[in-house]
Amino acid sequence: MSRTFSTKNSIELIREILKKTERQFDSALNKVKIITCEDGKCLAEVKVEEEHTNPMHSLHGGFSATAIDTISSLALLTYNNKNYMMPSVSIDVHLSYLKGAVPGDELIITAETVRAGKRIAYLKGAIKNKKTGDILVKATHTKCYLENGPSFTELIK
Repeated sequence: MSRTFSTKNSIELIREILKKTERQFDSALNKVKIITCEDGKCLAEVKVEEEHTNPMHSLHGGFSATAIDTISSLALLTYNNKNYMMPSVSIDVHLSYLKGAVPGDELIITAETVRAGKRIAYLKGAIKNKKTGDILVKATHTKCYLENGPSFTELIK
């Protein structure tokens, strides 16, 4: 497999990965739409619905954490390094919740690979209000590659 692949192939692979996990915990992200995912960056959108809220009817912090974790992990899959398709695990996820969102708000989720070394990758992300551009959540995410693990392409077969 080549180290890089087209945007079309990236999106198709990302959709296959998400489909494979739709009955798992990541099912919370079923309504998130991946817009682009290439070159170590990922952009997604979601409209806040009741299922994304807490008892106060605002965006649930757990949904935000899951979205950042997953979207930044997908960004890493498209990063151009020798480990880019190797499964990895989170070793640190830090989120700062700056503003809230309510049902009906449209959100943009961004993620970027800052640096990816032989064993550790550093990512950053944000959730913004699409209409106002306000940053609702900012995040950093550190991942460790699994040694001797199967590639994602093997996992989605």
